[in-house]
Amino acid sequence: MTTSIKLEELGQFLFAILLFSQLDFSWWLFPALLLLPDLSMVGYLANTKIGAWTYNLFHHKLLAIAVIVLGYWTGNSIISLTGIILFGHSAMDRMFGYGLKYNDDFKHTHLGWIGGTKN
Repeated sequence: MTTSIKLEELGQFLFAILLFSQLDFSWWLFPALLLLPDLSMVGYLANTKIGAWTYNLFHHKLLAIAVIVLGYWTGNSIISLTGIILFGHSAMDRMFGYGLKYNDDFKHTHLGWIGGTKN
């Protein structure tokens, strides 16, 4: 993964922090909730197809943006927080090379193979 993509994801992660700072929540809530979207990996207990689907759903930035907009539009800070956490988590994951998953293997992502090569 190129440095420019990592920097882009870093920028998006920092943007998520900025959005979070506009909400009226304690600062510690952001890091406390940041890893919750990874609970979507529970789908891999069934099989790789379901696992990839659930993982991708909770790591898709368009869904995160839609949830953020819905939260701001309705004035519901909990919904906004949910979208910000989804967005920030996805940016953080991609910054570290964890992309959206293909159905064949958890390590096969749209950014390439986690670890660099297929085992």
